[in-house]
Amino acid sequence: MSFRLLLFTAALLLAAPAPAFAAADDALSGPIGNAPTIALPVLRATVTVTGEVVRIGDVIDNAGTAAQIAIYRAPDLGTTGTLPTAQVLTALRAHQVIGVDTKNIKEVTVTRLARNIDAKEIKDDIARALEHRGGLGDAANLTLMPDRDLQDLHLESYNTGVVQPIAVRYDPRGGRFDVTFEIGNDTGQPATRLRFTGTAIETVEAAVLTRDVERTDVLKASDVMIVRKPKAEIGGDPAVRDSVVGMQMRHSMRAGQALRVADLTKPDLVQRDQSVTVVFQTAGLYLTTRGKALENGTEGDVVSVLNLQSQRTVTGIVSGRGQVTIQVATPKPVIVTDTDVAQTPPPTSVADNVPPVTSRPE
Repeated sequence: MSFRLLLFTAALLLAAPAPAFAAADDALSGPIGNAPTIALPVLRATVTVTGEVVRIGDVIDNAGTAAQIAIYRAPDLGTTGTLPTAQVLTALRAHQVIGVDTKNIKEVTVTRLARNIDAKEIKDDIARALEHRGGLGDAANLTLMPDRDLQDLHLESYNTGVVQPIAVRYDPRGGRFDVTFEIGNDTGQPATRLRFTGTAIETVEAAVLTRDVERTDVLKASDVMIVRKPKAEIGGDPAVRDSVVGMQMRHSMRAGQALRVADLTKPDLVQRDQSVTVVFQTAGLYLTTRGKALENGTEGDVVSVLNLQSQRTVTGIVSGRGQVTIQVATPKPVIVTDTDVAQTPPPTSVADNVPPVTSRPE
């Protein structure tokens, strides 16, 4: 058996070109009996590549000197493709690589490695680069409108560096931006540059009306919704939802309009000609009576009220819905602190100061 194996090996070496068994010299790992052992090429089920081509050494083990021969174009960056085993064997035979052990593999999966950067990450990087430039605010409040739709990027896998802005320009008048990034690497390859242009505007959260409202309407939660609006459109005092509900409109507005703080006021708790409760309050005393409000007022406002009992007009502070409180001042006792002030002598009896009455005969 050893003699037959030796003859078979010699015949293959003489019949095949050099690349076919270029691995044979490296594979003579030791004798089996009196004959050397040849490491046969073995097919791989999964393959990862970093370049633009797939080589013999990528798809099989023990490729020897044939390893660097290109046989396929690699998939696109960041993608995976499959090759039927029969097709791979045909490509290998074309380069005189035979006797491949397939291990019953039906197909070979080939993945091209890449540095993947999704569109959201790109947008966030642009916003951070523009933050606080030309009057812009925080990056989280910037809305970007690139000249071209941002898509996920697949770069060569050697681009391992951070995405670093190297040129940032912004025109506040038109909102135009021009940002260039650079991605370095440790392989000596030229750094990759990415350039993006477009328009950036600063937006703020604002409470927007969902219906038409009239002056003096008190807003409910269903009357407003929160949307982002350009800051230039709203101004510097946008109203937020938490501070809107329960507030009263100063004037009429249409649905879809954004509310500002100046559009709102505290709701009137007292209306003109409304019957109100008048509270007279002082230390140790609490009295109520009925009155008629002579003007509108919100909490804390000073309003005039007609006391229906005395028919006198009094002023008080609006302290609740339909209630006006009048604080009655209590005089404070006078405390003498000067010890030099002479004390008042005790009163004397009237009899002491009046001469005695004497009687005389008529």
